[in-house]
Amino acid sequence: MSASLPPPDPRCDWAYFFDVDGTLVDFADTPAAVRISESLRHLLQELFQCARGAFALMSGRRIVDIDALFPSVHLPAAGQHGAERRNATGGATRHEPTQDLAPVRQRLALAIIDKPGLLLEDKGLSLALHYRRIPGLADFVQHTMEALLPDLDGEYCLQQGKSVVELKPAGKDKGRALLEFMAEPPFAGRTPVFVGDDASDEFGFATVNQLGGHSIKVGAGDTVARWRLDNVKAVEQWLRSISH
Repeated sequence: MSASLPPPDPRCDWAYFFDVDGTLVDFADTPAAVRISESLRHLLQELFQCARGAFALMSGRRIVDIDALFPSVHLPAAGQHGAERRNATGGATRHEPTQDLAPVRQRLALAIIDKPGLLLEDKGLSLALHYRRIPGLADFVQHTMEALLPDLDGEYCLQQGKSVVELKPAGKDKGRALLEFMAEPPFAGRTPVFVGDDASDEFGFATVNQLGGHSIKVGAGDTVARWRLDNVKAVEQWLRSISH
């Protein structure tokens, strides 16, 4: 399926789930270089208020890093692709695999020691190897990450992303995190909306489709999403059309 039409205008009685990088903000050379504009913060705050708090951020980033992008408010959030989650009341949960990542982390650091253009991001529950600065190393990154899996007893899996491959806890994804939110107030009983741009967001799209909601793909590419917005600027423009 390849969505092409823009979504209907946002409504205050829906429940909103947004990916961050590539959806609300353009990618930068490194995750730490990303900045959120004041105008976007204002728009998201307006949406949060009109939806009466039924608004969550769903990211591969850690929740602490999501908070750094939005310092004035701690929003409901799912971090590390759902391995950690903070609900609307501030309650936090973490999925802790029994397998120790320390030896794998060391192996990975040694494997890339002679490739300084690669960026190893240690998120605690997951490891991300970014190759945005050296796209020619995509195959090397894929093979290097795949070689780590046999030592992890099925507790971890690989997640593809834009110029990144991540080692993350198996059995957790954005779709499952969305279901957990939808079982709780203020999300419960609302029509869910998931907006994302990447392979990890397809889990959220599929779940929203099953729930009869609105799945919105940002950018090009095949998707199970039902609607499409062209880019980050189009997402911001869509947010400006909130129907009160």
